[in-house]
Amino acid sequence: MLENVIQIDLKGAKPFFTDKEYAESVTDALSSLDTLLSGKGRGAEFTGWLNLPSQTEEKLISEIENLASEWKKIAEVVVVIGIGGSYLGAKAAIESLSHSFGLHLGNREWPAIVFAGQNLSGEYISELMDLLEKRESATIVISKSGTTTEPAVAFRIIKEHYEKKYGKTGTAKRVVAVTDSSKGALKSLSDTEGYKTFVIPDDVGGRYSVLTPVGLLPIAVAGFNIREMIAGAGRMETLCKKGGADNPVIRYAAVRNLLYGNGKKIEILVNYNPKLAYFSEWWKQLFGESEGKEGKGIFPASVNFTTDLHSMGQYIQDGERILFETVLSIGDADRDFEISANEDNLDGLNFLSGKSVEQCNKMAEIGTRLAHIDGGVPNIAITVERLNEFYLGSLFYFFEFACGISAYMLEINPFDQQGVEDYKKNMFALLDKPGFEQLAEKLRRRL
Repeated sequence: MLENVIQIDLKGAKPFFTDKEYAESVTDALSSLDTLLSGKGRGAEFTGWLNLPSQTEEKLISEIENLASEWKKIAEVVVVIGIGGSYLGAKAAIESLSHSFGLHLGNREWPAIVFAGQNLSGEYISELMDLLEKRESATIVISKSGTTTEPAVAFRIIKEHYEKKYGKTGTAKRVVAVTDSSKGALKSLSDTEGYKTFVIPDDVGGRYSVLTPVGLLPIAVAGFNIREMIAGAGRMETLCKKGGADNPVIRYAAVRNLLYGNGKKIEILVNYNPKLAYFSEWWKQLFGESEGKEGKGIFPASVNFTTDLHSMGQYIQDGERILFETVLSIGDADRDFEISANEDNLDGLNFLSGKSVEQCNKMAEIGTRLAHIDGGVPNIAITVERLNEFYLGSLFYFFEFACGISAYMLEINPFDQQGVEDYKKNMFALLDKPGFEQLAEKLRRRL
């Protein structure tokens, strides 16, 4: 059943609004759904992601899988260079699907994936180069333009290292660019140097690009099944486009915007599996960059429970009542561990004997939700059956779709991000980039 791909439980939010308010918000969400699907909303030229699951061609999937198989033979490490949406989707998926201690266990069948170009830390890039000196590697560089500062700096350094280590010909076998189809510095360089390229569609923005080669290529190179991920997203695409008040994406968008209108300005995405920490980072960029504009938008935050119950739990329970929680829950763990009895029982935990660690985790989840609701924090629960490629693909698409609807409910453009450019101008000026001299002078007077 399509409806079973994702389950939405609103019981923890219902005490915080009336049935009439909810009905009105659902009507608003359905209207925004029509705007999204009609292609008549603001930024509609960047809604190509809507059809990615159903329209991804077999040729592209096979090409990605073939490259992954080739690199499996020549690379111990693959560096993925990108920032924002150019790395967060892949990072989220790989962290979610990987063995928590795989790097320490050794005997890897597939290359280890590491990331670069997501920061400007000299220490980080230096330590990365220590790794590349000692390991056979390859690199995926992801950028529509090729001139975004952070990834461009990282790629310049890694390209120079490769040309010294492998020569120009060897480098061409170890670098793949995911970039524009016809223009930009990275596309031009790739054509000149003979790098294989994959295309970022013109109608898909970075934070919506995980189901393009931006995300699919690194995920496949890490050894995961992108066909299953696309299939999960495809099931969710069918469900989301059906509309209707029972559609989980409509229910989620309606409630989060209703809570926002009632003064809940912060949404905390909660997980109880540490593998989902970077999924939360992807989610924060998706909603923060899509909704945070024109003086509007729910502030996206995240916590990893039960860990953060011992740090942020106090504020969530008793702090200012301006927040609500969306709990991302996994139905069944792939592995579990039973707690045994101990004769001395010095830790007082024999009452847990015969129970599993995951049982304790589930009871912590239920107990925490109830405590937070009683403390004045509305709760939305989103559940998928397992944490695998299929359900991860469904979650990626679900949240992208919900974000598009939610932003249109706020009457803003979900697909631009003009505010991101402000820091870049200041940085360029302070780094003496030609053309920024006047701004540099103004900024230095303020320092």
